[in-house]
Amino acid sequence: MSATPQPCARLTIASAVSLEGIGLHLGKACRLTFRPARAGDGIAFIRADRPSQRPMRASIENAREVARRTQLGDGDDAVHTVEHVLAAVAAAEIDDLRIELDGPEPPVLDGSAGPFFRALQNAGIVAANGANGTAALLRPTVLSLQEPLRIDDGDSWYEAHPSGNLALDITIDFPHPMIGTQRCLVDVKPDSFARDLADARTFGFTDELESLREAGLIKGGSIENAIVLDSNGDGMVTGGSELRWPDEFVRHKALDCVGDLALAGARIRARIVAHRPSHRGTIKLVRELLRQATKETCVLGIEDIMKVIPHRYPFLLVDRILELEPGKRVVGIKNVTINEPFFAGHFPGHPIMPGVLIIEAMAQVGGMLLMGSIDVPESKVVYFISLDNVKWRKPVKPGDQLRFELDVVQLRGVVCKMRGIAKVEGEVVAEADMAAMLRDR
Repeated sequence: MSATPQPCARLTIASAVSLEGIGLHLGKACRLTFRPARAGDGIAFIRADRPSQRPMRASIENAREVARRTQLGDGDDAVHTVEHVLAAVAAAEIDDLRIELDGPEPPVLDGSAGPFFRALQNAGIVAANGANGTAALLRPTVLSLQEPLRIDDGDSWYEAHPSGNLALDITIDFPHPMIGTQRCLVDVKPDSFARDLADARTFGFTDELESLREAGLIKGGSIENAIVLDSNGDGMVTGGSELRWPDEFVRHKALDCVGDLALAGARIRARIVAHRPSHRGTIKLVRELLRQATKETCVLGIEDIMKVIPHRYPFLLVDRILELEPGKRVVGIKNVTINEPFFAGHFPGHPIMPGVLIIEAMAQVGGMLLMGSIDVPESKVVYFISLDNVKWRKPVKPGDQLRFELDVVQLRGVVCKMRGIAKVEGEVVAEADMAAMLRDR
């Protein structure tokens, strides 16, 4: 039994698990294996049948607009029909995972995401670690909206509204007596996904079969892995299976939306209203979300910071890390109070934070960035080796909150060059270029 992951931890699985079957559209046999990944690796597909191919990130940059499915990449290296797999991964709130396939398309199984979701649950959902089992500094990335947005795509339209969690309001409309107009409202959480969406199967119509096969699709489709509806309105053409819900059709469309929204590469916090959604339309929505929404990470508190950097009172000058992208960027804050020991002797009666301590606080935030790029941070220490282009723009006083933003300029081996700025209420109060080196403790 896996231990319960800590809040704000990035999640992966405890052990590998495999599923086998035939792909829905290409009709080729495939063995899919979910494998644990390190914190920060993200969700990536690996074609084991193409060993020279690099892992394919499940990201909007790799998504392609193709008929009737979601595809990553192009040509012989592409991974086809990933939406059911990604729906299971996203609903389980997994952030880091290797998905290995020995073919171009995951197995369709029963046409739903249920078998994938249960396989992940059985593998154990655990906190993702760095190498050698050490706790990673990375936290999940969250995509949140400040203002509503809307997009139109042909007969489809989408709205996204600010929300504390991912919620779907999906409506479909088909001129078939078994479907008609159906609506599904669901908060997407692991338990609700398992109960309300995971086992909803893909569906199609008999009058589409010939044209789809001529287009090279549904080669692996059958009445055992899809709901097939008679185009004349006479009912289902099945292998004896009944509908799992009267509105299974809209539930499957909601499932597809969960999978396509995973291409944002973050845990989405928004209420999505979609009318007649499609793979193309949802991918278009993801692109707009990434343009307008805010990407955030769960913060690192003072306890996390003290596990990484060696400073202590009165020289620990960073209170919280708001963003951390190892090897790229870090954002941290320092709350300045009248109780700071340096105010007792620095400009008594006119308290101003010493400029050198502003830069020292900036350097400590930068140290978190550098430590976040290694696997065993507790075995290392950061020494700053140069400081250039230092400027102080405005005084910092008690009651101010310093926000430090540092970006990597160059990272070579154990030496990192960074560009940093300090802000108070959005205005730059200090800036500097600095370089640091990692050394063994």
